[in-house]
Amino acid sequence: MNQYLTLTEVSNCLGVSKAIISGWENKGKLIPEIKDDVKVYKKKQLLEFDIFHQMENSQWKKEQQTKATRAYRSIELFAGAGGLALGLEKVGFEVALLNEVDKQAGETLQKNRPNWNVAIGDIVNLNFSHFRDNIDFLSGGFPCQAFSYAGNKQGFGDTRGTLFFEFARAIEEVQPRVFLGENVRGLLNHDKGRTLETIKKRIKDIGYTLVDPKVLKAIYYKVPQKRERLFLVGIRNDVFKQLNKTTSDLFQWPSPYKRVLTVIDALKAGVLYKTDVPESKGQTYPKRKKQILKKVPQGGYWRDLSDNLQREYMQKSYFLGGGKTGMARRLSWLEPSLTLTCAPAQKQTERCHPEDTRPLTIREYARIQTFPDDWVFSGSISSQYKQIGNAVPVNLASAIGVSLINLLNDIEAVLPRNNVYELPQWSKKPEQMDFLWERPAIYGL
Repeated sequence: MNQYLTLTEVSNCLGVSKAIISGWENKGKLIPEIKDDVKVYKKKQLLEFDIFHQMENSQWKKEQQTKATRAYRSIELFAGAGGLALGLEKVGFEVALLNEVDKQAGETLQKNRPNWNVAIGDIVNLNFSHFRDNIDFLSGGFPCQAFSYAGNKQGFGDTRGTLFFEFARAIEEVQPRVFLGENVRGLLNHDKGRTLETIKKRIKDIGYTLVDPKVLKAIYYKVPQKRERLFLVGIRNDVFKQLNKTTSDLFQWPSPYKRVLTVIDALKAGVLYKTDVPESKGQTYPKRKKQILKKVPQGGYWRDLSDNLQREYMQKSYFLGGGKTGMARRLSWLEPSLTLTCAPAQKQTERCHPEDTRPLTIREYARIQTFPDDWVFSGSISSQYKQIGNAVPVNLASAIGVSLINLLNDIEAVLPRNNVYELPQWSKKPEQMDFLWERPAIYGL
């Protein structure tokens, strides 16, 4: 970390507005200095904030050197366009099966990794018993719209919420040593915590010990985006008992990267990519919308417009409460992107390019999610945006993957297993294999 940080850098790291930081200055909580006519803050005083202390003493570089003791075989459910799978692959997991219900997302997986066994279809119809005791790790971001702040928040009252129980069924049938569940942070407090308690109870019932769930902010893990995800890590009870450690001693969440990356790091050559972002297709704005958004400055939104334009653009929303900070929002080169959604030109969740008055393109979207430039997305433009917007950022997945490899290495040291797996023979495409699609009539729910 540099000896001095600018106001924007401090704001990015702490995840608070510049106005709040100015308030801290007035109260003497932070004392700025002027260097080359720029307001800066000395690192020493910033170390009083926990995240700055963590970044200063980060073990990120050391953790990135972690290697798997052996090949750890995995299954991923609700795989989407492959953000989580790709990040886990980078740290050494070997995929035995991926499942995704969306045909175009499944085709994205097949196109980029022809060697992956991708079963495209509804998890409700899948039979996982053929993999029992032959898989080390199972993961999945069970659909989150039911718990999302952007969704209807019905939780298990929404059919998508019940897919957690399919995720639990797969764990019960496969019996992996470790599992990873991923979801939006809204799940943490949904229905006053009752939804998460239901999930915890189900995990306990199927014989797993849960590490305390944790919300990870992507900006701390080499992702130029203000995205937050809740992670659930579970260890099979018989394995956990033999290790004779507490969950906090056994599993360590990843250390943060040394700094927070921004939109310029995503779209220009630098620490993340060797070249500027390649050209690609993208959505466009209608003529009048473009004329209005052209007047929004970098990092600005609808409140930076004149009152007349605010009323014209916002219409009825102008009179509603709340900040509505996603509306008419233009990103800034020097700040992380707001969380990407499924549609960059949607009025409620605008993601306008920092300089050009247009929505982010497909490849710009993908870079902010830290996908490599050679990862190609299938389907229509709207489907590609949706696939990218729903993905786990690749670098965040890689960071949590390192922690999981460390956990599995510790397990392997105490409970070594024969690395000969009796997996199904893949003689044809997974969707054509009858044994995969013959769901047991009875399973312990």
